[in-house]
Amino acid sequence: MNRRKAVTAALASLTALSAQSKKAADKTIQLHVDMMVDPAKEKELKKNFKEIFKPAMAKQPGYIHVYMLKLREAKAGKAPEGSNYRLVINFRSEEDRLNWVKSNDHQSAWPTIEGTFKVKSFTAVLYDQL
Repeated sequence: MNRRKAVTAALASLTALSAQSKKAADKTIQLHVDMMVDPAKEKELKKNFKEIFKPAMAKQPGYIHVYMLKLREAKAGKAPEGSNYRLVINFRSEEDRLNWVKSNDHQSAWPTIEGTFKVKSFTAVLYDQL
C-alpha cells in the first residue's frame, strides 16, 4: 500500500469515527423540573441560580446547559399546575446527570434553589433527544 492510499484511508476512518461520535453526542437528555417558587423569594432564586447552582453544574462532566424559565402564560392548553418556574437541565447522558445528582456540588447547590419553593414538591420529567 502506498503512502497516499494509507493517508486517504486513515482520513476516511477518522471522518467516519467523527460522524459517529457527533451522532452519539447529539442524542442528549433533558430534565424539566416544574416548581412553585415563593414570589417573595424570586430575587433569591435568581441570585442562587446564577451564582451557585449554574456554576456548580457547569463544571460537571457531560454538562451541556441549564436554563431557569419563569412561566409567563399558556398559549395553548393549560400551563403546568402548581408551578411558576421551570428548570431545564441538559446533559450528554442520563448517567452524567445522575453523577451530578450524587456529587457534593449538587448536595450543596440544590438546597439553595429548593429553599425558595413555596410548595416543597416539584415535578421532574426526563426527555431523550431524538
